[in-house]
Amino acid sequence: MFSVPAMDSGLSSPTAPAQAQRVLVLQGGGALGAYQAGAYAALCRHDFEPKWVAGISIGAINAAIIAGNPREKRVEKLHEFWDQASAPVPWSPLLTDDRSRLLFNETSASLTAAFGVPGFFMPRVPPAPFWPLGSEQSLSYYDTAPLRETLERLVDFDRINNDGIRLSVGAVNVRTGNFAYFDNTKRKIGPEHIMASAALPPGFPAIEIDGEPYWDGGIVSNTPLDYVLDEERRNDLLIFQVDLFSARGSMPESLLEASEREKDIRFSSRTRMNTDVNKRIHNARRAWRELFTKLPDEFKNDPLAQALNEAAKENTVTVVHLIHRRKNYQSSSKDYDFSRYGMLEHWRAGESDVDCSMTHPDWLARPQPGETMMVYDLTNDGRTSPCEAVQDVQKQGASNG
Repeated sequence: MFSVPAMDSGLSSPTAPAQAQRVLVLQGGGALGAYQAGAYAALCRHDFEPKWVAGISIGAINAAIIAGNPREKRVEKLHEFWDQASAPVPWSPLLTDDRSRLLFNETSASLTAAFGVPGFFMPRVPPAPFWPLGSEQSLSYYDTAPLRETLERLVDFDRINNDGIRLSVGAVNVRTGNFAYFDNTKRKIGPEHIMASAALPPGFPAIEIDGEPYWDGGIVSNTPLDYVLDEERRNDLLIFQVDLFSARGSMPESLLEASEREKDIRFSSRTRMNTDVNKRIHNARRAWRELFTKLPDEFKNDPLAQALNEAAKENTVTVVHLIHRRKNYQSSSKDYDFSRYGMLEHWRAGESDVDCSMTHPDWLARPQPGETMMVYDLTNDGRTSPCEAVQDVQKQGASNG
């Protein structure tokens, strides 16, 4: 359970993170999304109840299942989705050494590419090149109609639009290239908005909303963290950010490893950039507020100074960063390896990383004087122990990405 640090009476200091608005931020990553589901299952055990869930791609699907069900049914519905998605490859590898696991993973990913995923997508027959140019069928390898049926079965969209938990999912307008967020505080959300966020080309077709076609938001940014920070600048935030690609990695030694490393960097880089940029913005606002206190009264009362002071007001943000770490037997196909064995492995990894984070109370402490944004990566990165990883992040003052 969350333990709330004692608050000093009479102080105008920031809210302790445990008392801040709780947000769950979910990155895109295909089959790796089972890690997010496991992480949420563990967060439930630790009494973390998000008031806002934001997601992109597979993160949008997980987010919709969470927001579209009562708390007591969310993990059950997540299990139902991931059990169905991993049904075509229910067997386990005969051998568990890295080379054998790599062969198993590549085989199951190939089966996914050939036959699709139940309740998610299926290959077009005939294939895309045989359809008339400009038709929906000619622009994607797979049909995502099964995903709509799954969302309608597992997600209560009336609850999403009336329950009070905030849901935000990101997509990209195909014609303009502009990023768009579909937010239930601003519009009614339906299955098409979740499908648009997960419409990664050229595998999946664009989804039309209000006459405009949309693709997967991961094309522009694979994390909704920036949107959350832009949208909420008044109330203090405690954010659990669950990422599926790690920016850190070793030098590749093969073409398969090079392909995987490129994908990791491509889909994780904006996460790191967004966190670092927002820390710089927070630092600039803090510097202005400190400078403002030193101004003579005649300058403090200047309309320009008053306007800057108003703009510099901000909340305190604590980000607990969970990152799915690379395994030696994973390759660039890891995001479409929907084997049952892989799904369970990702799920358990998500649970384990949350449990590890909860053993470190550092992120529950009130930020140090002058600090308005703290970022913690409390899970083992394969190079250090979890405790050393915490110390490393605190010293660097930035996200591991």
